[in-house]
Amino acid sequence: MNHADPWAIYVSEVMLQQTSVDRVREPWRRFLDEYPSPHACANATLADVLNLWSGLGYPRRARNLHAAAQMMVRDFDGRVPSAVADLRRLPGVGPYTAHAVASFAFGARVGVLDTNVGRVLARCVANNTLSTADAQGLANALVGRAASAPVNQGLIDVGAQFCRSTPRCGDCPLRDVCRWRQDGGPDPAIRSAGVSRPQPRFEGSVRQARGRLLAALRDGPLSVVAARRVLNAEDPEMSTRVLRDLQREGLVSQHGRRVHLGS
Repeated sequence: MNHADPWAIYVSEVMLQQTSVDRVREPWRRFLDEYPSPHACANATLADVLNLWSGLGYPRRARNLHAAAQMMVRDFDGRVPSAVADLRRLPGVGPYTAHAVASFAFGARVGVLDTNVGRVLARCVANNTLSTADAQGLANALVGRAASAPVNQGLIDVGAQFCRSTPRCGDCPLRDVCRWRQDGGPDPAIRSAGVSRPQPRFEGSVRQARGRLLAALRDGPLSVVAARRVLNAEDPEMSTRVLRDLQREGLVSQHGRRVHLGS
């Protein structure tokens, strides 16, 4: 998503964690309309942020985004920090998101390592299985002194469109310089850094039950009994455990015998 505002880039990178671009486009625009700055998000209630997050899944990201906005206001003068080390301090920000925001929002000369880039590095550049540290070092080296955003975006796009799990080598724009194509051997992308494992099944999962309850609470508070029923009426132990976990994470709160969205 092309945008010059670091906050807009930060929000997009958080939303894109485990979610495709097509699903993020409209929620991203709605979120920025409502919360155009860290200050605006920090001043909102968590319940309001969770309501606006509806449909994106993984609501911990919304909680982390809200907490990160509050940290930006408190510790960074209401701005998105530019240094990777400072970005890593924000709730929910791992190496990929920190490097992506530093590169795409601030032009920092750092490589961005995700699943797609991991495949390109392992196959095209190294023809070798790479550890996470080696892959990140190689990504940084490829950026060098160049403008980092075009290099990183190019590697992400090549990995997404051509250097897939089942690669399209014949159409790949890097086919003439790809070491794996030239030298052969087993696929080095398997088990290399940045190459993710398949997501666990959603249907019937705890994640699905959590989402069901959060969706129900958007219409208003529920009794504890009703909340547990929404989670799983056939497994009261699981319902109690999940409700407790949601409270501990700050996604729901209990006041008396009523369960509310947010803390």
